[in-house]
Amino acid sequence: MIVIVFGLPGSGKTFFASRLAAMIDADYMSSDRVRKKLFVSRTYLIKEKLTVYDKMLEEMKEVVRQNKNLVLDATFYNNNVRKKFLDEVNGARNIFFIEVKAEEFIITKRLQEKRVDSDADYVVYKTIKNKWEPLHEDHLILESTNDNINDMLNKAADYLHLKDDNRAN
Repeated sequence: MIVIVFGLPGSGKTFFASRLAAMIDADYMSSDRVRKKLFVSRTYLIKEKLTVYDKMLEEMKEVVRQNKNLVLDATFYNNNVRKKFLDEVNGARNIFFIEVKAEEFIITKRLQEKRVDSDADYVVYKTIKNKWEPLHEDHLILESTNDNINDMLNKAADYLHLKDDNRAN
């Protein structure tokens, strides 16, 4: 199973995605971590973003070959980028999209705090928000607050059909 967790910077997707990966015993890959490995100075410009997505796609292919579960964590703000990942799996594996959203006042506060892997600030958030392309295919949308991670994980378990699976406990 491949789970793509996407949303705007500061939405809570990384906090959620890392816990989801642990819950379903999946490998976890974050665009922020990939970006830090690839670039000393990070700009979030398009060429850099595409390089990060290409690297994530390459690593996803290896995980698929190994028949492991994977949670991918990135903004995935562009339909063409999402399509590249969908096309790569091409029906060979279950692929699920989970969008994480948050109120702008929550995002603003989160982006003011120091985060371990992400350098995205409010300017990056606004830039991506202005270029955001909604996903029109069926997917789960979760609203992130500062105290609802268990509710989010339970909804994801239901969506991924894991409710009766021990990994969802």
